[in-house]
Formats: sequence, C-alpha cells, structure tokens
Amino acid sequence: MPVTLPTTLDSDLALAQAVVARDRKAAAEFVQTHSDPLYRYVRSRLQPRFEFVDDIVQEVFLTAWKSLPRYRGEAPLRSWLLGIARHKVEDHYRERLRNLPLPDDAEDTLPLSGPDLDATLDQARAQQAAGKILTALPEVYRLVLLWRYWEHRSAEEMAERTGKTPKAIERLLARARQEFRVLWLTPSV
Repeated sequence: MPVTLPTTLDSDLALAQAVVARDRKAAAEFVQTHSDPLYRYVRSRLQPRFEFVDDIVQEVFLTAWKSLPRYRGEAPLRSWLLGIARHKVEDHYRERLRNLPLPDDAEDTLPLSGPDLDATLDQARAQQAAGKILTALPEVYRLVLLWRYWEHRSAEEMAERTGKTPKAIERLLARARQEFRVLWLTPSV
C-alpha cells in the first residue's frame, strides 16, 4: 500500500487548527513562518512610506487570528494571509486618500504629453528613479499614483472607495502624473 505524505494544505490546516486551539508552539510557528513574507509584501506596497508597515502587518495578524477558525485549507495559508494583507493595504490607501484634501492651486486640466507613465513605471530599470520621484511628490499625489499604478485601481473604483467623484480623481491623477513627469524629466531628482 503506497504511503501518502501530508500536503502543504494539510499541514497549513493542521497549523491553523492548532493555533485556534491555543497551542503556543503552533502560534509561534505561525508568526515565525509568515511574518517575513507579510513584511516583504506590505513593505513593497507602501514604498516609500515604510513607517506604516508594522501597523499594517499587525492588523493582518489580528484579522487572521480572528478569521482563523474559518480557514478551511482550500488555499495555502500564506496565500490566505497575503490576501488579507492586500485588503489591509487597500484600506490604508483608501483612508489616506479620503483624509487628504485635494490641492486647489492646480489647474483643472493639464496637457497629458510626455513619456507614457504606464510603460515607464513597468520598466524594471526605472524602479529606483521612480521611487525617488514618488518620495519627492506631495503625499496626495504619491498615494493616488501608487494606488492607480501599483494596485491597479481604476479612477471609478478609487472615487467610490474615497467618497470623491470620478472627475475629481481623474483631475487629481492628471495633476499627479504631470508633477511626476516634471520630476522625471528633471535630471537632479
């Protein structure tokens, strides 16, 4: 009779059940196994605002702890946790955008000439330069660009989640892209 080895899903489910049963060793293993991937994921999504990483990772673990009794082992535990992390990062961006005022000193319409922002951000060789530029932008511009191009959110979805109008988000994105372009084309940044 062939021997069947436990699968990762089986061991993930067993670990989750042990944590729910308040097994301290299992809880320590759970945190030790998944904290580094969670930190890497959240850190990559919040660049360059790393001061929020610890808080968001803590929120992920707290949410996971509360939801762990419902984990059924249908997906790897790491994927399940990264899904929670993705939602927490989205919540973070939504809250930050909701609370930042729209700049009223910019023109309503700006020309959209210059390099294609999507193509520029997708180039691996430009990531470091883009990170520097994002750091130099006003926070509202940085957040809206990260949410749009890093998290791939549409203007309509961003508007719905922040309570702003789609037109306001589109104007904000246009101003943010224009400011990014100016800094991109300035060699001193």
